[in-house]
Amino acid sequence: MPLITLTTTKGAPLTTIGELLDAVHCALVSVGVPSADRFHRVFQLEPGALHIDPTYPDLTQARSGSFVLIEITLSVGRTLMQKRQIAESIVAAAGKLGMSGEDVMIVFNETRWENWSFGGGRFFYT
Repeated sequence: MPLITLTTTKGAPLTTIGELLDAVHCALVSVGVPSADRFHRVFQLEPGALHIDPTYPDLTQARSGSFVLIEITLSVGRTLMQKRQIAESIVAAAGKLGMSGEDVMIVFNETRWENWSFGGGRFFYT
């Protein structure tokens, strides 16, 4: 079960955020995540509450006010190739939405399968 957290500054169009979350979900489904397994949350911070370096570590252009941080928490087991496929798919979708790929930061957080309780205190995977 991936848990997606998208963080941006307030003012980002909700339609763009929705389309970007759809792209994240499609990228995850393409590597085997069930299509019904969709848990997303969005944090929109006040301007000035998101402190990011404009070019670290090797950007081809400086980040803009359209910067988004996408955190993907998922169970261990995806290969580096699958993670690259996910990231490339998300960045391509962002480009179709008029965003620069340099404004999209993606972080994968992996956890063990037994660390998920979907509800009722039950552990589906154990």
